[in-house]
Amino acid sequence: MPSPFPGMDPYLEHPELWPALHHWLIIEIARFLSPQLRPKYLVSVEVRMYETADDDLSIGIPDVNVIQPQTATELITSNVAVAAPPTKPVTVTIPMPYQVREGYLEIRERGTKELITVIEILSPTNKRTGKGRQMYEEKREEILGSRTHLIEIDLLRRGRKMPVIGDVESHYSVVVCRGNRRPKADLYAFNVQSPMPAFPLPLRSGDPEPVINLQELFTQIYDIASYDLKIDYRNWEVLPALSEADTIWADALLRDRGLRD
Repeated sequence: MPSPFPGMDPYLEHPELWPALHHWLIIEIARFLSPQLRPKYLVSVEVRMYETADDDLSIGIPDVNVIQPQTATELITSNVAVAAPPTKPVTVTIPMPYQVREGYLEIRERGTKELITVIEILSPTNKRTGKGRQMYEEKREEILGSRTHLIEIDLLRRGRKMPVIGDVESHYSVVVCRGNRRPKADLYAFNVQSPMPAFPLPLRSGDPEPVINLQELFTQIYDIASYDLKIDYRNWEVLPALSEADTIWADALLRDRGLRD
């Protein structure tokens, strides 16, 4: 069963659902591209790893492991009297370090092993201040300073967008930045009311470029992952919330699909 929304389903931006969708998109794009690029190019799923405790997004990040503290040694006490605390303590929460693993795709030329194209799907840590954004920006700058092509897919309304000069206001976007055209790039901007775009995969000059139909892949993922059984469109709220106008539109759409009373 397809999503009731014509394009990106905003309910899938929920912190409990987004990490799995991120994984699905990475794998399905790789599965789609690999047979078309053989034998000249190789598609690989890579992982960027780092430790952080600079935010509260341990839910909603593609892959997170909380780092467990070492077993504490036994505390030896003496017979010295300890004064009672003057006030009662207040319970606080200490930010715990956690390990983040963010997947992305690399396309390399088989013979030379040269990196040709990188495909990134932005995660919540990439779009807010902290170590995740810092590491991603460093990786992005490195790619933009080379001849490697970059595809950047942003399906999250929340957070700070990656810098683009001449950007248009939109909920979501895909940027296709060819290494031989910089600083120019192709921006595919779309909103929750619109289907996701199809865009070419840049390769070496003269080679046929497969077209990635993001909407088609998303529809397949929605069905395979049974999101129609996981999302309660009647009772769940969209996170982050839609604007008032978009909320009215989404409510009418769900009523028309019989998913809301």
